[in-house]
Amino acid sequence: MRTEQPLADGVQQAAERPVAPVTPLAGGAWVGVAMMAGSALSNQVGAAVGALAFPAIGAVGVVAVRQWVAGAVLVAVARPRPWRFTAAQWRPVLLLVVVFATMNLSLYTAVDRVGLGLAVTLEFLGPLALALRGARGRGPLLCALVAAGGVVVLTRPQPTTDYVGIGLGLLAAGCWAAYILVNRELGARVPGGAGPATAAGISALVFLPVGLVVLGQHPPSAATAACAVTAGVLASAVPLFVDLQALRRVATGAYGVFMSINPVLAAVVGLVVLGEGLGWDAWAGIVAIVGANVASQLLARRATVATR
Repeated sequence: MRTEQPLADGVQQAAERPVAPVTPLAGGAWVGVAMMAGSALSNQVGAAVGALAFPAIGAVGVVAVRQWVAGAVLVAVARPRPWRFTAAQWRPVLLLVVVFATMNLSLYTAVDRVGLGLAVTLEFLGPLALALRGARGRGPLLCALVAAGGVVVLTRPQPTTDYVGIGLGLLAAGCWAAYILVNRELGARVPGGAGPATAAGISALVFLPVGLVVLGQHPPSAATAACAVTAGVLASAVPLFVDLQALRRVATGAYGVFMSINPVLAAVVGLVVLGEGLGWDAWAGIVAIVGANVASQLLARRATVATR
């Protein structure tokens, strides 16, 4: 569950920049790889721990707490001054608020309905679609077909299929793609991390009355509150800082490849923490989608190097 976490615009833009030819990893780069793997694991563990609070306060309550944590962390780190923003700067900020809130709410509700592994894999289609957008040649087309096949395997109609949950997962995918595009525009208009921090802060304020109503109607126990707060820390604060540090050690183009471990980790963490087992067909679908993303990223690398 990557793009539901509030990455600073520097992380997202770094993932979008052209990449250099692949070179052997130096010691510092291997540290960066380990950090990104740890960040992804923290993200999925945070989502799973948050899911433990669903029976008590629901997905909306968990998302509200997570938004509060994300807003507090990003505002404290970036210290934005939104009163200095122009109208042109406010437009992408407010759009990011809508995208950010919808992305988190749709994903966590999908996790509640169809499980962590399937929800995160469906969400992963968002950045994959962007990676394949405008690509030419047989390679990208083959990647798209493989990914489509993986989706068919994962969502094939059955009497027990939760179409609402699948739809919410796909909505989260669309929001993740929009999040990347809006963040790119926001980074061009607002320097530093002030834009995403302001958006996260406003989103936290929007969810303040919603969360208070939910928590007021369903007062959480100490354990439930701890799960919700832990989800915010592990899925927001930790990835934010770790990813920024990791991108100082690894090639920025590798970010898209490393994101591919998220669906796999989500499925494993869902099994270990939530007891959500997946059949061989579901694993085949996950592998197909992950493999399509890795291949598309490597093809993009090759195309970038060839044009230099």
